[in-house]
Amino acid sequence: MVIGDFLDEARKTARRRHLSLRTEAAYLSTIRRFIYFHGRRLPRQLGVEHIRDYLSHLAVESEVAASTQNVAFNAILFLYRDVLGMNLPAIEGVTRARRPARLPEVLSRDEVRRVLKEIASAHYLEGALLYGAGLRLMEVVRLRIKDVDFDYAQITIRDGKGQKDRRVMLPHALVQSMREQIQKARMLFDFDQSQKSGGVYLPSALARKLPGAGRSWEWFWVFPSKKLSADPRGHMVRRHHIGEDALQRAIKTAINKAGITKNASCHTLRHSFATHLLEDGYDIRTVQELLGHSDVRTTMIYTHVLQRGGKAVRSPLDV
Repeated sequence: MVIGDFLDEARKTARRRHLSLRTEAAYLSTIRRFIYFHGRRLPRQLGVEHIRDYLSHLAVESEVAASTQNVAFNAILFLYRDVLGMNLPAIEGVTRARRPARLPEVLSRDEVRRVLKEIASAHYLEGALLYGAGLRLMEVVRLRIKDVDFDYAQITIRDGKGQKDRRVMLPHALVQSMREQIQKARMLFDFDQSQKSGGVYLPSALARKLPGAGRSWEWFWVFPSKKLSADPRGHMVRRHHIGEDALQRAIKTAINKAGITKNASCHTLRHSFATHLLEDGYDIRTVQELLGHSDVRTTMIYTHVLQRGGKAVRSPLDV
């Protein structure tokens, strides 16, 4: 089997397991590099010592981040367990990449106001949801009509990080903007219906269980793309959600226009959401649920941000 055929088999396996396109691309890239690292030898010819050498190489020579090394390990585990059907023994003696202990970048309330003021009108609502509801970038762009509940003023996030669902608030300040956005989405939905297009993508096996749901209004995107495009999984032409790149550029442009010198991004607005809730006196368990963290220790990092400089110790110069 040549390398191209082997990677095609890995791609088919990833799609049978319903991995996301991002995960599929990351795994295939890692598998390709793993094969070339060992002189184009196919994985069946490689053992635990070769895996150990590659993972240690990433940490020592390539100096990758700990998260990158973890992705590589998961990709190789997928390769042997799912693609090749082989059980790997414990892999010991791997040099681990060091995970730096960094605090999240957080904007002050005034800085958030300045950034939101500078976001282009076409992306204001998406940017406001990043901060106002503490959503991740992909959670915003993947919102569907059925996930917005105006009566209870809440948004349901489905299949978030870790394949978990959760509910967050729909900020009162965004209710009218959300209604207007849904009206715009309805116009595109009605156009697609008139053109008998392929509808929208449904996750996992829902397309088989609910064959007509992809063309129903409730499954339509809140933020649909203006253009139809071919689905990379099956090449069916359908309506996708807006691209995350456009929102990232809009937020970065707004940050620069607002004169913010911090290393801020879309995710910084989510960090700021959590920190400002804790400042307002909400308990950490509530914030944990709103963020969708599995472990409260992940949420507790924001309490370190609240300690401010010098662990909240007052400088003698200020006395």
